[in-house]
Amino acid sequence: MSDPHDVTDLRPNAMPEILEVQADSADSTLGWASLGARRWRCVLGAGGVREDKVEGDAATPAGEYPLRRIYFRNDRLVLPRVRLPARPINRQDGWCDDPRSPAYNRLVHIPNDWSHEKMWREDGLYDLLVVIGYNDDPPEGEWGSAIFLHIARDDLSPTRGCIAFARDDLLELVTLIGPKTRVNVHSLPKAETSPRPSDGDDDMKQFEDFDERDW
Repeated sequence: MSDPHDVTDLRPNAMPEILEVQADSADSTLGWASLGARRWRCVLGAGGVREDKVEGDAATPAGEYPLRRIYFRNDRLVLPRVRLPARPINRQDGWCDDPRSPAYNRLVHIPNDWSHEKMWREDGLYDLLVVIGYNDDPPEGEWGSAIFLHIARDDLSPTRGCIAFARDDLLELVTLIGPKTRVNVHSLPKAETSPRPSDGDDDMKQFEDFDERDW
């Protein structure tokens, strides 16, 4: 029996939310992320946005992916109310980035025999992060690991493949996303995906005269 307080039962045809992410240009590591009518500046990987991402290329993977869970430093911030699963980071948390490991692209306990990065960082980048469900169901090959939404550096320098936001922007964003939210990273910048303007009035005229019955 469904929960009478679960409003999602009243909206069976509701579409999942999509967090759209797009670079400013093919050469830029800056972009915009939008969710409905809201939009935030974001930083992408130093290796650009790639459909053929591999481990260590510093690229942000193109495509559409789910959002898994939130990790945060409870000694540095108070997490607002969120809908995704969340837990604090501790000093023994790491993330395995070694494709040879059975724990590849997974949270691991450190010390650990496999290559990994520390989740407990002094630079503040992982004070708040959201795990993107990239190459994790299950992890395969050397297609990349540890792809997160996280806090950007003050100078907005490129990431190693993650999508980074100003601290306050990410704190706002995590209150809006939920289990149905997916992130869609576009492989081409907006300028290259927008429709090209018409070259003249004659070109517009052919569309004005077009009638579906002509088909």
